[in-house]
Amino acid sequence: MKDNETVETGKKEAKNPPAFKKSLDFTVTATSSPKAGDSCCSNANQGSSACCEEDHCSSMSGENAGVYERIPQERRKPGDQAEAMEPNGSIRSYRIEGMDCSSCALTLENHLKEKPYVKSVSVHFSSATMKIDHGNEVTDIVREVDKLGYKASLITKRRGQVELQPAKGASSVPLLSGALLALGYLGSLAGVTAWLTVALYAVSMMIAGYKPAKSAFYAVQSRSLDMNVLMTAAALGAAFIGEWLEGATVVWLFAVGNMLQTRSIDKTRNTLRSLMDLTPDDAWLKTDSGLARKPVEAISAGDRIVVKPGEKIPLDGVVLEGLSMVNQAPITGESVPVDKEPGSIVYAGSLNANGSLEIRVTKPADDTAVARIIHMVEEAQDKKAPTQTFVDQFARIYTPVVFILALLIMFVPPWFAVGSWSEWFYRGLELLVVACPCALVISTPVAIVSAIGNAARQGVLIKGGSSLEMAGKIDAVAFDKTGTLTEGKPKVSYVTGFGIPEEEVVSIARTIEEHSRHPIASAIMEYAKEQQVRPLSGESYQAIAGKGAQASINGKPYFAGNARLFQEDLHLSLAPIAAILSELQRSGNTLVIIGTDQELLGIIAVSDTIRPVTAAAISKLKAAGIRQTVMLTGDHEGTAAKISKQAGVDRYLAGLLPEDKVEGLRQLQHEGYTIAMVGDGINDAPALASADLGIAMGGAGTDTAMETADIVLMADNLERLPYTVELSRKALAIIKQNIWFSLIVKAAALLLIFPGWLTLWIAVLSDTGAALIVILNSMRLLRMK
Repeated sequence: MKDNETVETGKKEAKNPPAFKKSLDFTVTATSSPKAGDSCCSNANQGSSACCEEDHCSSMSGENAGVYERIPQERRKPGDQAEAMEPNGSIRSYRIEGMDCSSCALTLENHLKEKPYVKSVSVHFSSATMKIDHGNEVTDIVREVDKLGYKASLITKRRGQVELQPAKGASSVPLLSGALLALGYLGSLAGVTAWLTVALYAVSMMIAGYKPAKSAFYAVQSRSLDMNVLMTAAALGAAFIGEWLEGATVVWLFAVGNMLQTRSIDKTRNTLRSLMDLTPDDAWLKTDSGLARKPVEAISAGDRIVVKPGEKIPLDGVVLEGLSMVNQAPITGESVPVDKEPGSIVYAGSLNANGSLEIRVTKPADDTAVARIIHMVEEAQDKKAPTQTFVDQFARIYTPVVFILALLIMFVPPWFAVGSWSEWFYRGLELLVVACPCALVISTPVAIVSAIGNAARQGVLIKGGSSLEMAGKIDAVAFDKTGTLTEGKPKVSYVTGFGIPEEEVVSIARTIEEHSRHPIASAIMEYAKEQQVRPLSGESYQAIAGKGAQASINGKPYFAGNARLFQEDLHLSLAPIAAILSELQRSGNTLVIIGTDQELLGIIAVSDTIRPVTAAAISKLKAAGIRQTVMLTGDHEGTAAKISKQAGVDRYLAGLLPEDKVEGLRQLQHEGYTIAMVGDGINDAPALASADLGIAMGGAGTDTAMETADIVLMADNLERLPYTVELSRKALAIIKQNIWFSLIVKAAALLLIFPGWLTLWIAVLSDTGAALIVILNSMRLLRMK
């Protein structure tokens, strides 16, 4: 350590739809603070920027209200409006250990709802968490949870949440119970006194059955009928009729099954929690006296930190000094390290390779990109997919119906002298075990948790089971052009003036565009600076919805925008320049016409380049089963044709206003396609919300993308889109396999009861075995890359 380095420890809205040509195109209004790729009418630039053909935008007020109000009521989905990230003051979140079935979560929820100090409670099996609004001490909640046989721990804002670990002694219970069971069985074979073998079986049952019996007591008390109640009733029933070996075997198999299920399910949950280990606990803070090692929680936005070669970047920020290669794969899923230089954005959890970087912190530790990913994915895991909702509703009917049927079988036949009491009582006990729908109810959530957790590690945020299911069903994908298929960094390719020098054309354009950060505006600004062209004195900036913008220069209005602006609003003829416009458009340029309300002064042409990964990603999508790819752009026919050919999309929509994007998507839906819309999550918010599935790109750099879309690609490219579709389709296939397998096993067990071919221990084995197979089948999703 250098002398000047110290270490400090601490806690750590729509027209008639256009007819499709072989390709098409529209755009949408910006609604939040701009970044590279934003519309020129983003909040920061309203009324002050020139909108070109590529972006038909309009002035809007309210940060996201305008976009949300334009989303058709019937198409609005959860996530279209931002949700509060922080709970209310009295609402706390707890991690719950020991739940291996969704019925466990329901039992715990019902138990706590009865407590006078609990205002509301929601227990989520998928993420093993509980959100509860209570007015008493945390220890009281922990104690109540413990009564049901589970462990609760308060989740705080402190980092370093550890993985769920098996409870101490969790494996010793089934081992000791199994040993006593084996001794009793061997004793019976050796002719040992009957009372001794019964005693061994009884002790084995008490050891392995204590926790299920305790949970069953509180489940009955809270009017829940879960697997603990069913298994405890079956075991006690077996002992009642003298089948001690069967009863002990049932309890032991149930304990072993629960232990294995819990460990397997915790592994899927820990896949996501491993993201928490991406960021280091401490950082080198730059101070007046040198570098000081401080916990990341003690560092605020605006502070300067230094990241040395080989170290992980501890906080989100902007590079101030230094050059280096940074591996962002854990956050964005990008396969190649990215060059970083002064002005570059870096993310916590990325690995700095070969150079020292001085970084200005932009987000505190609990608001970094990785922290937001973890928070939103954990929420996503608790959102039930349609399939899961159906299965849970089925199970709530199935279990009590079979339970009542079991009671009828126990008492009705022998009442009418059809067989013996013991025979029918035993069959009723078997039916109690078969009534447990554990494998069925975990068939969907475990698969969803595995898929969402894996996707998060690959730089893809899937916001819930319904989004995952929809992604597996889509057969068409629509793309925005600028910044999605293309780099979104256009450059000026041609300038000409009509009776005035080119320099004056650029100067007027720069004056109008000076307050905009739209890509085309940025291109004009950059070109003007390169040519050392100064802006004029401008005022009264005003955006013209979907056509361009204007500004007053020396008291005279000047305009910059597309052909519609000059033809429809200013009523100027473009016939004199039709030939040059046509030629530039055929070459794939986006045109910005400069003029007044009396004459045309010039044209500035800009062009954009396609992203390197675009063509390959679209090719992989088609290979994955996507039947139709469409490009949506507000640009003219020439540029749309050129880019769509380079990208390999099937067709395009060109020259359309913002609301036409939504109409274009509806037309595709009317053709029978289930369609996903891919955009930047800001300019495309209405289209993303109107599609069957909204996919935003570049989520690591913007909160809006995370809040708007159903799925977010953290990287600012399409590299992980084919993987997302393949993962979702495989998850759907596995969910169907799990459900059918669970139903077939239950049906087989039910059919084997009445001929007398089923025993209690085989019934338990079929139930726990099916649950384990379902879990292991779902865990295959963790290995997808």
